[in-house]
Amino acid sequence: MAVNFPIPVYFTAIFIITRLMSIIGISKPPWINDSAKTIPLDIAGKLSVDPSAIESASQDYGHIVKAIPQAVFHPSSPEDIATLIKHSYNSSIPFTIAAKGHGHCTRGQAMASNGVVVDMTSMKKHRKSGTGIRISTDGLYADVGGEQLWIDVLNSTLERGVAPVSWTDYLYLTVGGTLSNAGISGQTFRYGPQISNVYEMDVITGKAEFLTCSPKKNSELFYAVLGGLGQFGIITRARIPLQPAPKRVKWVRMLYNDFSAFTRDQELLISINGRKDKSALDYLEGSIMIDQGSPDNWRSSFFPPADHPKIISLITKHPIIYCLEVVKNYDDQTKNTVDKEMEQLLKGLSYMPGFRFEKDVQYVEFLNRVRSGELKLKSQGLWDVPHPWLNFFIPKSRISDFNDGVFKGIVLERNITTGPVLVYPMNRKKWDDKMLAVIPDEEIFYTVGFLHSSGFDDWQAFEEQNKEIMEFCDKAGIGVKQYLPNYTTKEQWIHHFGSKWKTFQQRKYQFDPKMLLSPGQRIFNNS
Repeated sequence: MAVNFPIPVYFTAIFIITRLMSIIGISKPPWINDSAKTIPLDIAGKLSVDPSAIESASQDYGHIVKAIPQAVFHPSSPEDIATLIKHSYNSSIPFTIAAKGHGHCTRGQAMASNGVVVDMTSMKKHRKSGTGIRISTDGLYADVGGEQLWIDVLNSTLERGVAPVSWTDYLYLTVGGTLSNAGISGQTFRYGPQISNVYEMDVITGKAEFLTCSPKKNSELFYAVLGGLGQFGIITRARIPLQPAPKRVKWVRMLYNDFSAFTRDQELLISINGRKDKSALDYLEGSIMIDQGSPDNWRSSFFPPADHPKIISLITKHPIIYCLEVVKNYDDQTKNTVDKEMEQLLKGLSYMPGFRFEKDVQYVEFLNRVRSGELKLKSQGLWDVPHPWLNFFIPKSRISDFNDGVFKGIVLERNITTGPVLVYPMNRKKWDDKMLAVIPDEEIFYTVGFLHSSGFDDWQAFEEQNKEIMEFCDKAGIGVKQYLPNYTTKEQWIHHFGSKWKTFQQRKYQFDPKMLLSPGQRIFNNS
């Protein structure tokens, strides 16, 4: 569970709330003190101590960590956020501040124990129509509020026949949230993560500076914030490059029972990765399938029901089946050639004969493919449950060792894994090393994601498995790097960042010297 950090109780004693309480006859709670009257009145009314708001800000999608803030801030503009940060920065004993978007973190990263949680989505309600997502006249970029959801970015840009090129698997995440981590999916091998697809940003630093940054302007802030885990500033606007949007996609899945063939084919396919190379795939991901019932789960409802029996029979016969998933986009100009191009790409691959499955769907349906599963799980009461996820990057040279020790070893022995387990490669050259996001040194590395769901009474079993996996990697010297990292000591963070730690620490002192922002990451607020 999250650690409570000593924060002065006075800051939440908001003058306007005190007055409201006295007017309606509610006694002041013990943390309200007259010194809180220094909070500017123009933001005091936007600070909430409503129990439901506090409860919502105390938890996230992970439902594992809980950290209770003293207040929730509902800004109507970026200027409100700057005013809040300035008030804390100038206080004799500052309070911590965490920006929270859609709350899809799993380890309390967007929480602020005894601090203030900024509800970024509040700004959506106050923006004038169309101002949260502005598309340039020439359609080459979109200026997007940090609080906007990627699904809304998709829908708005498609109205103009354009779209971003790099996505996440799940689109109901905020732009500021994914850009603070990396933003990865099957497009990353070709277009890079979302942080490699930003022209400029507006950022409010931990010193309440409201700065526009880009590779040429305030570049140190630009490269620090992208992938910086929220440590250096709050993103209020990002300029995202756009390209003409396809209409539909050819969507193929192929099954393997041999891991070497599976990885060899993946690496071959991602070697064709030029952004303008029309022969390249537009998406590639891999996953594992094990004997845990029907393949018709939220990620693999792709398979035709008529083929379920033979797939289940295959999984029963082989302890692990590896699934390679690829997509090629097309439009009216390429609809007559896309099949030939796809066949050329898949020619000679070593998937199991008779286990290639295809779909042809609208572009938006593919990108938003997780949504139907989300709605199904919500209807069954299985969405707001613990999610003891584990995500990391693995050097290509050690992925076979990982398969033998983890997939064929720990996972099969424990026999508790449910939900998607992703495993697919990326190209290092598509990442910008000036950014502080951490990846392995090898030119090709794999992302592995254990996206577990559990009950409230058994999530610890998955945590134990996660711990065993990390211990195996450590003892085997595999050199994994966590994605969406979760550490509890400064020493672990120093090891995680490696050669980037010195720069990371320097940028913290430069842009957030009082350690106000994102305390839930427990990098500088872990004591």
